Amino acid sequence: MSVMLTKFESKSNRVKGLAFHPTQPLLAAALHNGSVQLWNYRMGVLVDRFEEHEGPVRGVAIHPSRALLVTGGDDYKIKVWDLKPQSRRCLFTLHGHLDYVRTVQFHHEMPWILSASDDQTIRIWNSTSRHCVAILTGHSHYVMSAQFHPKDDLIVSTSMDQTVRVWDISGLRKNTPNNGPNNFETFDTFSTVKYVLEGHDRGVNWASFHPTLPLIVSAADDRTIKIWRMSETRAWEVDSCRGHFNSVSSAIFHPKHELIVSCAEDKTVRVWDLAKRTAIQTFRRENDRFWILAAHPNLNLFAAGHDGGLIVFKLERERPAFTVHGDMLYYIRDKYVRTYDFNSGSDIGLLSVRKFGSPYVPPRTVSYNPAERAVVVTISSDNGLFELSSLPTQSNGEVKDSSADGKRGSAHSAIFVARNRFAVLNKTSQLIEVRDLSNSVVKTIKPPAQTNEIFYGGTACLILSSTTTVVLYDIQQQKTIAELNSPPVKYVVWNADGSLVALMSKHTITIANKNFSQNSLIHETIRIKSGAWDDTGVFIYSTLNHIKYCLPQGDHGVICTLDNPVYLTRVKGKTAHCLDRSARPRTITFDPTEYRFKLALLRNNYDEMLHIIRTSTLLGQSIIAYLQQKGFPEIALHFVQDKNTRFDLAIECGNLDVALETARAIDRPECWERLAQQALKQGNHKIVEKAYQQTKNFDRLSFLYLATGSTEKLSKMQKIADARGDPMSRFHNALYAGDVLGRITVLRDVGLHPLAYLTAKTNGLEEEAAEILEAAGLTEADVDDVPAFGKSTLQTPSVVTPTSNFNWPSISMGESFFDRALANGHLDGDSDIPHINGNGLDSGAGASTALDEWAKDEEPDVEEDGWELDAEAEDDEEKDADEEFEDAVEEEDLGAGAAPGVSENELWVRNSPFAAEHVAAGSFDSAMQLLNRQLGVVNFALLKPSFLSIYRSSHVYVSPIASLPPLQLHIRKNPEETSPGRVLPVAARTLSSIRTELSEGYRFVSGNKLSEAQATFRSVLLALLLMVVSSDKEAKEWRDTVTTAREYLLGVSIELERRRIAQDEPDNVRRSLELAAYFTHCQLQPQHMQIALRSAIGVFAKANNHATAAKLARRLLDLNPDPKIVAQARQRIAAGDRNPRNTVEVSYDEFTEFEICAATYTPIYKGSPSVRCPYTDAAFLPEFKGKLDPLIELTEIGATASGLPAPR
Repeated sequence: MSVMLTKFESKSNRVKGLAFHPTQPLLAAALHNGSVQLWNYRMGVLVDRFEEHEGPVRGVAIHPSRALLVTGGDDYKIKVWDLKPQSRRCLFTLHGHLDYVRTVQFHHEMPWILSASDDQTIRIWNSTSRHCVAILTGHSHYVMSAQFHPKDDLIVSTSMDQTVRVWDISGLRKNTPNNGPNNFETFDTFSTVKYVLEGHDRGVNWASFHPTLPLIVSAADDRTIKIWRMSETRAWEVDSCRGHFNSVSSAIFHPKHELIVSCAEDKTVRVWDLAKRTAIQTFRRENDRFWILAAHPNLNLFAAGHDGGLIVFKLERERPAFTVHGDMLYYIRDKYVRTYDFNSGSDIGLLSVRKFGSPYVPPRTVSYNPAERAVVVTISSDNGLFELSSLPTQSNGEVKDSSADGKRGSAHSAIFVARNRFAVLNKTSQLIEVRDLSNSVVKTIKPPAQTNEIFYGGTACLILSSTTTVVLYDIQQQKTIAELNSPPVKYVVWNADGSLVALMSKHTITIANKNFSQNSLIHETIRIKSGAWDDTGVFIYSTLNHIKYCLPQGDHGVICTLDNPVYLTRVKGKTAHCLDRSARPRTITFDPTEYRFKLALLRNNYDEMLHIIRTSTLLGQSIIAYLQQKGFPEIALHFVQDKNTRFDLAIECGNLDVALETARAIDRPECWERLAQQALKQGNHKIVEKAYQQTKNFDRLSFLYLATGSTEKLSKMQKIADARGDPMSRFHNALYAGDVLGRITVLRDVGLHPLAYLTAKTNGLEEEAAEILEAAGLTEADVDDVPAFGKSTLQTPSVVTPTSNFNWPSISMGESFFDRALANGHLDGDSDIPHINGNGLDSGAGASTALDEWAKDEEPDVEEDGWELDAEAEDDEEKDADEEFEDAVEEEDLGAGAAPGVSENELWVRNSPFAAEHVAAGSFDSAMQLLNRQLGVVNFALLKPSFLSIYRSSHVYVSPIASLPPLQLHIRKNPEETSPGRVLPVAARTLSSIRTELSEGYRFVSGNKLSEAQATFRSVLLALLLMVVSSDKEAKEWRDTVTTAREYLLGVSIELERRRIAQDEPDNVRRSLELAAYFTHCQLQPQHMQIALRSAIGVFAKANNHATAAKLARRLLDLNPDPKIVAQARQRIAAGDRNPRNTVEVSYDEFTEFEICAATYTPIYKGSPSVRCPYTDAAFLPEFKGKLDPLIELTEIGATASGLPAPR
């Protein structure tokens, strides 16, 4: 029995009818439950459902050129549907049949619909007039099927009366009746029975025409398939195909090959050789009878409907076997090994493989040995075979047959691994044999894991693919070099220099270096077909309908769309060389601008980036978003035209000049507010002033003038406040300006005479105080009980250094490469800039050269004042240099006024509020104080290795002379900095390196190595404690990473506790169930959440808690898992619907929001008291306040902490 090449499978009610869309990847399925499903078999999704029939639907067809669908069912109705996505609905219903409608079909040219029914008639309908135009009568029992001939005016029909009839309807084409009354006399004149084919012993279920030959194939309940031939005058039986064990439901001709495909109620699909009338393939299902077959009109695809749904499959692989060496492509087409020269386009047949395998099937793989000019070819028939053959040096004369060498053997995979060695995999015995060119076994290797495929892994190395891992294996030393977690790898492609490899699976691509130490993963929802490396180091790959690119670090995108799948062989420049499904070489021209720009950005190749910006129309919203995401908003700013986007970018990168310009153009209050905020952060109070003036924010404007010492403008603000009539603003401005009389006036105007009197009194203004009393109708005697206050000391601070005309000082960063180049037009748009994105030394040379000419302008002036030398030291300038050196050797002999400078470590401690930088300076005490104050850390024993590692990473010891002690050198983060107040140590750990460790934890979770995952997530949280953040964005990313690591650590700890209870306390089912449920409420990534949910579903189902298992299954469906998982989840939901109860009652309420106590692993419901870890923000029950956090074992629960300091 053969293995079916399944492309799509769905589970549903019994499928009785199938129809492919001729151009789109759509398949219509008529179900026995009355529904009609429309599937996208390429994406594996249900597109739509039509449910207006009452009872089973047996017939379905799609129009060959229009967006129409026709269905027929047991409700005697024929319905025509609109297939346009925006208006999928029933257009009209045809009434006339008196019993079940078995099949329906559109004519390929005329507006006709053909239907067959159990009322013993066949009807032809005009879909335009919506009337019946012919009724074919003659069958004496149910008519089971009826089909138009693909070219001629013929119809073939089958019936339970054991006959096959061929009808001539040429008269109907010539004399289509008007839309008059339907009468049988009119109908009978347009069609005649041409042949009646008798030969079946029981009812005939199906018959169909051959697409080109005058042949008919029929399938019947007598378990046979008969082939009939037609001539102009008669038709006769040619032969029968016997082999089915039950009624044959359907049989069709292969559209392109001399084959017949049939399906039957014996649960098999069989493939027959039309010439030999023998079965060559059999596909069997365990429990489902087959009812219907359909062939795609253009592609090598078939669909079969059975009791449990439908399946879309191929009869043979369409991927041609090929390999590339240098400028030559070696591939197999039409039973020949051929060579194709990429440069000249010559295509020559070198070797015949027509006798390889019985029967012949297209080879799976071909491996080429350039040293010996030999190939090894493998096929899948006969449980896998390989054949080793040498290629002729010249292709003149008759082509050599591969069987002449006779070097064959049994193997699933075979590849060359060295000049005179090739390796073969025997999948059954799990042995890898290394053979020489005489086909003798040199070495036998037992692979370290269950291996399904082997690939070239470098000289004397193999890549072994199993179901869950990929192993890099050294053949000579017989040991595993590296291992990666991956789905089953189908294809492996190395780049030109062997430094990078792409491991392609069905839906994923792993890009790794040659020893697998670094890798990135790309996931696709659609099947990946092939791939090749670009000459710039970018991996280009094809899916079913796209050509895409993948950068080495994992970024990927679409290059172009494909009508039909292709198999990439080589990518050079703007040309992709490929093979189509008929194994013919093709070239596709595409635009590589987008991925080359991204690659240049990642490699800091500014010359090429500028060239692309000037010469292409690439730049759009996606590239702008990409630049922002990668932290290059200043580059995007140079070529964005949209004002709103330009403003956002200018704010993000702190370019106040551009932000001010665009804010003026946009002129919206929210823009001015954002500009004021950003300008205030940078101390540019002039722009802040303009922004406040535009938004008429008078209160903030007055306070800004107070802060900058602008007394004149404060007095103007007083006048504005008077004009506005706002007493509070008048009072504030008078207070800022030190205008006591103004404050008194405001208080009198609003009727606050007591406050006005006291203000006048305390400021010594006796006359004004008397006026206020008089105005209030009082005398001094009336207020003698008011306590006496001393004279007011509130004075407006005098302006020492006026700053109203100067912005606050900021570091001058100089103009960037893009500022200079784009502003001055340094690079012309048509200049010839080479596209260099290599990893060599030359790749960055372009940018360095272009920057050299501007470097002179950017050199800072050396100011001796920065040394902060004492004035007395200037008198010693004329001392002899030798005397100075001798004095400096011994500290006790320092001259008057000389003192040792501040050490680098001390500068680091002074300049930084971050614990990590104090650790780098060796000030462990202050670092521990900072960690305790900022993040509540109390247990420092676990941090000792990290402290020592960071300190060592920040210093280098050099021994120039063996007799002298080593020199200690301090490694700075900013070596170009000259100011002692800004020097800082190098960062020992970066966020990206910690995220790499976090990814390792993800892999441990995926691989069910939870103890290792727990240790990894703890290590990540420990490393994040000693991080330095330099921006608000980085601080947010730091907090997000802490939260992610905490959630994973909590989830893994809960699952480990559940497993411990399941092993040590098997009777404590309730607690085990609760922990399984709580695990699903940790914030995990979707793929890990699927694992948690599936684990919990299994635990609850095993405990007969079907109701909760069904709820968890519904949550699983929301994550869009694989179809297989979807089917399992729906089974669990169905079980829960049948038995909606829980055997074991658990403390778990999914409808109430809750957090999980990280100590007891119990829920803390919303509104309940809790305390938190000051570092990870994990929740705990109140009784744990003051105790050590058991999750990370570092911090005190509930301690007061200030948090991470603000970024510098």
